[in-house]
Amino acid sequence: MYAIARLWSKHWLVLAAAAVPLAACGDESPLAPDALAVSAAVAEVPAAVSAGALPDLGACQDLRPEAGSKLAYHVYAEGVQIYRWDGGAWVFVGPSATLYADAAGKAKVGTHYAGPTWVSVSADTVVGALAKKCPVDPADIPWLLLDVASNTGHGIFQGAAQIQRLNTVGGQFPSAPGSFTDELKNVPYTAEYFFYRAP
Repeated sequence: MYAIARLWSKHWLVLAAAAVPLAACGDESPLAPDALAVSAAVAEVPAAVSAGALPDLGACQDLRPEAGSKLAYHVYAEGVQIYRWDGGAWVFVGPSATLYADAAGKAKVGTHYAGPTWVSVSADTVVGALAKKCPVDPADIPWLLLDVASNTGHGIFQGAAQIQRLNTVGGQFPSAPGSFTDELKNVPYTAEYFFYRAP
C-alpha cells in the first residue's frame, strides 16, 4: 500500500495522504476491477452535487456538455493511470481508481478502470468515448469531455449521456524511459468526474 497526497483544484484544500490498496503485491501490474472491489456496505449514496452546481471549466469552455444537459452526479477519483513501455515510448493502458462521493474519501461509490468504464455500488455501468480534451498543466493529465457509449443498470449513473473529467492532478506518463519492453508503471492521479443526463 502507498499513500497518495490528495490535491484537488484551487478550491480544495490539500488533504491528508490516504493509504490506497493499489500496490498490494508490491509490483506495478495493472489492477483488475475486482482489485478495487466495491463495498457492499454503502447501500445508498447521497447525491454529490446540488441542482445547478455546475463546475468551473476555466480555459476549457469547449468541454461544456450538450446544451440543456442536467448535472446528475459528481464523484472524486483517486488511483493510478497505467502505462506500458513499448520499447520506444510509454503507451497508455488505462486507469484504475476508486470513486468517492466526497473529497475526503469517506463514502466509496464505485470504481473506474479501462474502457474507460465506471461501475457504481448500485452495479450500474457506464462506458465512455472521448469527445474532446483540454490540456491544463504539463504535470497533469488533460481534462476531458466524454460521450457515453453504453450505460447499463438502474443506479446513480443511470441515464448518463456525457461525462467530464476535471480538476486532474498527476497521472502523466513517466518522464524517464522504461527499463524493458512491456514494463508497466502506475502513476498516481486524482480527478473529479461529472455525469450529465441528456436534455
